Amino acid sequence: MSSFDPELYRADFPILSREIDGKPLTYLDNGATSQKPQCVIDATSRFYANENANIHRGVHYLSRTATEHYEAARTSIKSALRTPETHELIFVRGATEGINLITNGLAEELSAGDEIVLTIMEHHANIVPWQILAQKLDLKLHFIGLTEEGALDLDAWKAAFNERTRVASFTHISNVLGTINPVAEMVAFARSKGATTVVDGAQALPHGPVDLSSFEPDFYVFSGHKVFGPDGIGVLVGNRDRLNGFVPYQSGGDMIDRVAVSGTTFREVPERFEAGTPNISGAIALAEAFAYMEKIDWKAAAIHERSLAEHAVEELKKLGDIQVFGTTPDKTAIVSFLYDVAHPHDVSTILDTEGVAVRDGHHCAQPLMDYLKVPATVRASFAFYNTHADVEAFAKGMQKVQRFFG
Repeated sequence: MSSFDPELYRADFPILSREIDGKPLTYLDNGATSQKPQCVIDATSRFYANENANIHRGVHYLSRTATEHYEAARTSIKSALRTPETHELIFVRGATEGINLITNGLAEELSAGDEIVLTIMEHHANIVPWQILAQKLDLKLHFIGLTEEGALDLDAWKAAFNERTRVASFTHISNVLGTINPVAEMVAFARSKGATTVVDGAQALPHGPVDLSSFEPDFYVFSGHKVFGPDGIGVLVGNRDRLNGFVPYQSGGDMIDRVAVSGTTFREVPERFEAGTPNISGAIALAEAFAYMEKIDWKAAAIHERSLAEHAVEELKKLGDIQVFGTTPDKTAIVSFLYDVAHPHDVSTILDTEGVAVRDGHHCAQPLMDYLKVPATVRASFAFYNTHADVEAFAKGMQKVQRFFG
């Protein structure tokens, strides 16, 4: 048990007090999306109630105020991420759009026969865009496997680099296994080989701050809805010079320098990649989520989350016939498992009758499921606001599964 007290924070999240079919909600699907504190909800409402106007275009008070708050959100998030001076922060719809923006930009830099190194634990969002790019340009993709514990086979990953390797794209933390990749070492190695680095941080930031200045990837992406912020907003942090060299991913208003019938010139980043009216309220509320996270003792929270995952695994082992995937030391609080007597969908359905929300399926990681030789898993993913009472409710639900199928 840790000294971290989640009860100090639970009251900030209104949804955690609701009931599902008369049972207290036990929310263990944080890997899919996190819940939102009242301050984030209020920030969204406050914008629409008091400040709603388009940005960058009007001289009237509301437009000026909306612009100031939108750009202040960018500044505050850059500060929280310790964004390197060489990098800029672009608001996107989420990590998925961020990676698509990057692959679209890199299309101008790559040529047939170039190679990209990926890992088998990637989310589809960090696989499919590269596959489309590879098919378009005749590139070669390398998917690197894992150790028995579910860690990346780092030796094999390094051995995959050669004189044609142009890009290494990898997740910071696996959304299925909870494995934390050694991103600083990986970025440094890829850089030494002349490869561009892309890091998917969607599962990392919900578990504590990330200091981008400590390893400076070329590109880093994440989604707001996983970091206690709104959906439909995300962040791409990337090298400013590289981004300014990319052909715009989308075109339209606000990203132009000058439009004439003879042609158009474009603004530099970040406006270069924020065409049209952006998710203004989402950016402002995301900054509020970052401000909220600054109040948390993340070192203590990490110990607490790990104790929850360990407690959950202990309860699962009591049932027998349980296979847990991802057993690396110091992994994040994600427990993916199979119960031999029941299909993952049936497990999830029965848990739902007890008010316990977990995820079943391939978790947008079908190549990893194929690698593990399983069709799907059940995933219980924890956040700092979860409690050991949540684990006990989960255990009670699993006992119900055992009775039903036993």
